[in-house]
Amino acid sequence: MTDPRYPAKPRPGDRVAVLSPSAGLPELFPQPYELGLRRLREEFGLEPVEYPTTRKMGASPQQRAADLHAAFADPGIKAVIASIGGDDQITVLPHLDADILRAHPKPFFGYSDNTNLLLHLRDLGLVAYHGGSVMVELGRPGALHPLTERSLRAALFTSGEYELTAADAVGDVNGPWDDPRTFDAAPELEPAGGWTWHNADRVVEGNSWGGNLEIISWLLMADRVRPVGEYAGGVLFLETSEDMPSARDVYWILRTMGERGLLRRFPALLMGRAKSWSFEKPYGAGERERYRRGQREAVLRALGEYAPDTMAVFDVELGHTDPQIVIPVGGRVRVDGPARRVFVTY
Repeated sequence: MTDPRYPAKPRPGDRVAVLSPSAGLPELFPQPYELGLRRLREEFGLEPVEYPTTRKMGASPQQRAADLHAAFADPGIKAVIASIGGDDQITVLPHLDADILRAHPKPFFGYSDNTNLLLHLRDLGLVAYHGGSVMVELGRPGALHPLTERSLRAALFTSGEYELTAADAVGDVNGPWDDPRTFDAAPELEPAGGWTWHNADRVVEGNSWGGNLEIISWLLMADRVRPVGEYAGGVLFLETSEDMPSARDVYWILRTMGERGLLRRFPALLMGRAKSWSFEKPYGAGERERYRRGQREAVLRALGEYAPDTMAVFDVELGHTDPQIVIPVGGRVRVDGPARRVFVTY
């Protein structure tokens, strides 16, 4: 396919839609949501506009699609930002009107279950943005992480090349959103080991494709991906969620992508730092490191079997991680192996 086009960016003072194309969790957890809205206004200078399903749990796929159509078609709305993810956005896709989305291109920000919409927009020829939800990044207790804020601000307001940088410290442990004390201080961070490079002997530049690995597996099962040849020469980026899939499951998904002929189409992979703590799996520091190591080994096993020449960068701060950097979906990404540097074009 031809290079996707970048929709025009908002400016401070503009109105932006805040939608819940996945789960209407603002209804259940108003505190992080209201905090995120306030920061959009006060720190980013944007005016959030809500829609009928933004704070509604259980909204039908048709209702959520209608909100997306209304937000994209409104000339006064300059960007669309997801409140949070969920687990059933795949059911919204059949109700979307491609002509409306193409005719009124807007920057869309979201990740996790929003991988569905991000890749749908990419298929329509539009660059979208993996990252920056209202409830998680903007609603972070204490303050936005500076690395997150720099990346999100650059992706929202600017165009051109932006260098990604590794964080000195990262966080995995979250406080409960139904406890007001969670928001009294920023989450605790632990020292980070930087990025790990594999086959870093060349420079790869291409349009990106990817997102949350679990969601991509569903899209593959539903046969909602393009012919594999269209991805040749691109940069793949992947990450896993707080569901914390096992190393075996990660390998199985990647093996399926390999059998489809998909993995070998990408000469470079950015692999997000694996989320290694959840309320269901409250791992200690040693367990978290073992989990992340198992994830890296699973990815390397699949690459060794299906894409042995692919260059990979592990533990990139993308997806379900704190801090978080924004990845342009369908936008240009340059991975410079010899220099150990990564650039995206916002």
